[in-house]
Amino acid sequence: MQQENMGVRLLLFPLPLQGHAIPMFHLANLLQKKGFLITIVQTRYNSPDPNNFPLFTFHFLEDGLPANATPAPNDYSTVLSVLNTNCLTPFYNCLSQILCKAAKDQEPIACLIADPMWSFAGSVSSRLKLPRITLRSTSMSAYFVYHSLPSLRDKGYYPLQETKFDELVPELPPLKVKDLPPEAGQDLLADTVKETNTSQGIIWNTFEELEDAYITRVRQVLSIPIFPIGPIHKYSQQSPVNIWAQDQTSISWLNKQAPHSVLYVSFGSIAAVSKADFIEIARGLANSKQAFLWVVRHGLIEGSNENNPLPLPNGYLDMIGQRGHIVNWAPQQEVLAHPAVGGFWTHCGWNSIMESISEGVPMLCLPCFADQTMNMRHVCDNWKIGLQLEKGLKSEEIERAVKKLLVEEEGAALRNRIKALKEKATLSLKEGGSSYKSLEDLTNYLLSL
Repeated sequence: MQQENMGVRLLLFPLPLQGHAIPMFHLANLLQKKGFLITIVQTRYNSPDPNNFPLFTFHFLEDGLPANATPAPNDYSTVLSVLNTNCLTPFYNCLSQILCKAAKDQEPIACLIADPMWSFAGSVSSRLKLPRITLRSTSMSAYFVYHSLPSLRDKGYYPLQETKFDELVPELPPLKVKDLPPEAGQDLLADTVKETNTSQGIIWNTFEELEDAYITRVRQVLSIPIFPIGPIHKYSQQSPVNIWAQDQTSISWLNKQAPHSVLYVSFGSIAAVSKADFIEIARGLANSKQAFLWVVRHGLIEGSNENNPLPLPNGYLDMIGQRGHIVNWAPQQEVLAHPAVGGFWTHCGWNSIMESISEGVPMLCLPCFADQTMNMRHVCDNWKIGLQLEKGLKSEEIERAVKKLLVEEEGAALRNRIKALKEKATLSLKEGGSSYKSLEDLTNYLLSL
């Protein structure tokens, strides 16, 4: 297959947020191995180092944002709005130049693969008569919820009523009313659904055996081909994009811990907690008497900056001793694959869930925003591979949940279920598996465009 693809180029347009960029670059690596030539169209904002990708061609857009600007948590809609405003014309000009040169050099370009949160990618690719495929970085079930928002409004679910929060949404099992997206931000979701639905195909970081019911429903409502090829990160050895330097002491510390004894704690690249919640987390982890590896990146604590000392309780580091290890950023895929890790306290971002499932690590869930509450509901109530902190961030609740996950029978049951899912994920990628077949279908489809 590789020789057949030589000389066919793909243009990839990632969104410059880590949770979106990571699967896009994993996809780029994967398609390059399939023999395609890869061009990345990238903003200057949050841009990766092209030297880390010597086989790719890069074109950078001037986006009007400082290269290392860090928006306040929950203010990413503003950043997206600025990027979508500032990048439209540079993107059009960039694609025009790429297509002109390709025509002159007689080099075939199959299509553009874009993140659907770029609201202008569809109109630009249509003007330039370039086929466009989207890469969704959310679950299939979350997309179906976003697609269903107009009908949910018609059925009276909105405005959301607090008195009905704990009621099930029968149209979207196992979701409850409180899991549905808030009304704020639904214009952005509608734009994203439109960009997705008007593309010539959709690539998904999921697999049939995990989301079979929602994959079937999506195929029923969409006439365009969909390609669930996940877990997409398993095609590459390491995460190809990182905003922060990874602290490799994470691994040397884990090497000294007993099997399945460590709770890995990381709330992703965007989420933030209050100082009060941070202190409750610190106390809960210490009081659990369990080993933990805790990622405390810059910006995790609301209102803090790089120069502020961590607001840990007095004598905290002496109290935890070698039982706890705190780092700014960790090599997550490597950490989750480590035999010492027995649980993952996560914000329930979709990449993190897929990585946890792929390594058979049960989860403790603290969703913060966006699709994370819906993801948590599937983790806890559908697949039953995680626990929810239902009573909030109180140190006593945290202590109880950590012990339940790592050392009690309920945690062992979660571990058995997620190990079974891990096996299904592994088999899906092997020859004859569902994701393997979907990747072959995708490769052939790209060559047919």
